[in-house]
Amino acid sequence: MEPLFLTPYFRPKIWGGRKLNTVLGYDIPDGKVGEAWVISGYKDDASTVNAGPLKGKTLREVYLEHPELFGNPKTKEFPLLVKFLDANDNLSVQVHPDDEYARIHENDSGKTESWYVLHAEPGAKLIYGHNATSKKELEDWIKNGKWSKLLRYVPVKEGDFLYVPSGTVHALTKGIMVIETQQSSDVTYRLYDWDRVDKKTGKKRELHIKQSLDTIQVPHKDPKLKITSETLGDAKITTLAQPPMSPHFYLWQIDVDGSFDWSLNDHPYLLVSVIKGNGKFIADGKEYNIKLGTNFIIPNEMKDFSFSGDLRLVISAPGKE
Repeated sequence: MEPLFLTPYFRPKIWGGRKLNTVLGYDIPDGKVGEAWVISGYKDDASTVNAGPLKGKTLREVYLEHPELFGNPKTKEFPLLVKFLDANDNLSVQVHPDDEYARIHENDSGKTESWYVLHAEPGAKLIYGHNATSKKELEDWIKNGKWSKLLRYVPVKEGDFLYVPSGTVHALTKGIMVIETQQSSDVTYRLYDWDRVDKKTGKKRELHIKQSLDTIQVPHKDPKLKITSETLGDAKITTLAQPPMSPHFYLWQIDVDGSFDWSLNDHPYLLVSVIKGNGKFIADGKEYNIKLGTNFIIPNEMKDFSFSGDLRLVISAPGKE
């Protein structure tokens, strides 16, 4: 058995830039590219296996055709999505629905997500939450364009982590790069888009005010994170998110300086992204070189494995749903 190494699916965006190439080394399309969907089984936007016996298949195909690699899950949809985002300009101010609303109105999953900040320009502040104290106040401020009153700005720097539950008003702003771990969904309600005009169409992008009002949590409440750290071998393991606070996924930051043995424990599989450094992944007597921008899945049959080198990893697993 081999790990599933993946090639990203790239998405051009009005707010994108070129850092997915200059920082991560990806061979991206021309123009403004905002997102690299590095571990994705989502519909036609799935990433592709780039090595081994399943080379050329999409993650969506592998998940459906080889459920044993994922612990024979009940669901037919790969539950998580990992992206790198390059905000060369402000993203639209947006909100995502929960599972129930998305199922009824979009025939899709809801979207709870999280951001681990890879880079932020000095003084960078992103939008996270809002200041309205009631639904009436929220509606009034939106109707009258009182965005400076409504939007809550939070300063960020490299290494910061934010958990973004469904119902949270949010937006990355210019000069920020993140790795995003989220439910596998692409349902986004655009609340405000800075009055931008799309150069291709000559029109402002569509807003979704009714859906936003339906789904925004009022008043905003920051989730109560319980971030813990422990040392194992030559590694520091920081638990960023886990059930029950984060029902949809577990998430860890792992810093390796030397060698580190780990296992699946009771997780059906793990999603791994290298966000700094380089080294090796070792399993079943084989060594695989990994570096910044490498993304892969450790399948169910690969119970024990190790990492070596100078590495910072973001690793996730599906929640117990």
